[in-house]
Amino acid sequence: MKPAFSVIFLTTLIGAGQGLFLAYYSAEWLVMLNMLQPAGSDYTTLAASISFLLLVAGLLASFFHLGHPERAWRAAAMWRTSWLSREVIALPAAMATVFAYAVIRYFGLDLQVLTLGRIPVSLSTLVGFMAMLAIIALFVCTAMIYASLKFLRQWHSPLTVLNFFLMGMASGFTLATVLAVATSAGPFGYFSAMAVFLTLAALMSRLFSLSRNLNLRSPSTLQSAIGVHHPTIRQMAQGAMGGSFNTRAFMHTYGAGVVRLGRRFFLISGFVLPLLLLFFSEADSLLVCAAALLLQFLGLLAERWYFFIEAEHPQNVYYQMIS
Repeated sequence: MKPAFSVIFLTTLIGAGQGLFLAYYSAEWLVMLNMLQPAGSDYTTLAASISFLLLVAGLLASFFHLGHPERAWRAAAMWRTSWLSREVIALPAAMATVFAYAVIRYFGLDLQVLTLGRIPVSLSTLVGFMAMLAIIALFVCTAMIYASLKFLRQWHSPLTVLNFFLMGMASGFTLATVLAVATSAGPFGYFSAMAVFLTLAALMSRLFSLSRNLNLRSPSTLQSAIGVHHPTIRQMAQGAMGGSFNTRAFMHTYGAGVVRLGRRFFLISGFVLPLLLLFFSEADSLLVCAAALLLQFLGLLAERWYFFIEAEHPQNVYYQMIS
């Protein structure tokens, strides 16, 4: 498939925003359960604000993928059958609840509304819970846009959903680690340990999907594509003087060497190097944590580029050669 750079930025930006919010919200619950020490200063408002800005940036990036951005609101009409429509609903819902959470924490509107056993539950905790549900729904909807396409066998797998979730969470916890160091607040040990765990889990899951996809064998052949079953068919031209919508929309022009380089780059930059840096980082090593975040983000951009590259559209069996 041809990489869509607006979608590449959309999925990586909102993934980091989703993961960042869940990092700080999970830490809030662990503090309430006395499993983590409370931070010296409350930076959850800052974290929620950055999460909201990342979601907004991803939404703005998506508009560059639309032929008629003014009609984008119509995409929500098919929510009963379309995962894209569900994403169009889930993303604003996540943005609205994360924004409400930040406003409540910033203006001190955090009133206690109920008690779970001995645990007091505040208004921001309830709003944060709704934001968590919206964020999880957004992860599922975004990934299922691709995983639901049965004719793209590289995407049609539960691994697609798992990879989207793990990579978004890994980048979010890495960003939370950087914020914890930069602000000298927040459970650095928890964020860094989870960032290492999630990055390692994402690496294992992505390696498994790479192995699966590289061993796939297409059920279609040139003979089945054109309906002629002669054993020695060889295509000499695509059948037109120039390109077509099919070749422009579904075929990339990158050589095999570039594709291999992209695969190696995203594995090293997106996973291996951040793992090493995060594993040896300390609470005062802002430069190390920032380097891990930058390398991971660049690597995840490359991973999402490769995600599109490795998907083979069945119609390309016919359009094997561009005239």
